[in-house]
Amino acid sequence: MSRLPSPRGQITQLEAEDTIAGVQTLVPGMVPVTLGDRLAVLANAPMLPTRVQRAADLGLFDTNARNQLEMF
Repeated sequence: MSRLPSPRGQITQLEAEDTIAGVQTLVPGMVPVTLGDRLAVLANAPMLPTRVQRAADLGLFDTNARNQLEMF
């Protein structure tokens, strides 16, 4: 914890946390990000495919068929 003078002349204690980059001082009123917070963000993230997906160029989603110049 480090000491910081307040506007009233009082000394306040600042919270600090150890990170990979070293000791970091926290802003007053803020709390450190916990492992549970990080896992909640990952759990709420949209799902991503594990393999490369093919384009949906069939029927309604066929964008190449819309570019035709002639009917037949």
